[in-house]
Amino acid sequence: MLIEIDYRDKRPLYEQISGKLEELILCGVIGAGEALPSVRSLAMDLSINPNTIQKAYDALEQKGMCYSVTGRGRFAAAADEVLPVKKKEFFDELLGVIVKASKVGITEKEITDFIHEEFVKGGNV
Repeated sequence: MLIEIDYRDKRPLYEQISGKLEELILCGVIGAGEALPSVRSLAMDLSINPNTIQKAYDALEQKGMCYSVTGRGRFAAAADEVLPVKKKEFFDELLGVIVKASKVGITEKEITDFIHEEFVKGGNV
């Protein structure tokens, strides 16, 4: 599995795990309907408590990133079903940043110039 734990990261372990799994699902590395590793096997692979994995999976399920099938495990949701929700969350956050920027005197042109510069410089940041 493509999950690495960063023990210097301030986020709890379950957030790191659920965040990485969410990223893998959205990028298509874990396909729609593909089984996620069992709690026990992922806990062994990462050498962490199974309760931490369970908490990460519960967080993923609450976000709609996976679903449970009784007796069979957890499976990845289809990214195209989840992407509209993720985009809405992003634009809601962006709106908050834009409001904050306008309160400190940053103009629309400065924002768009900055975004354009970052996309050009970073090749989609």
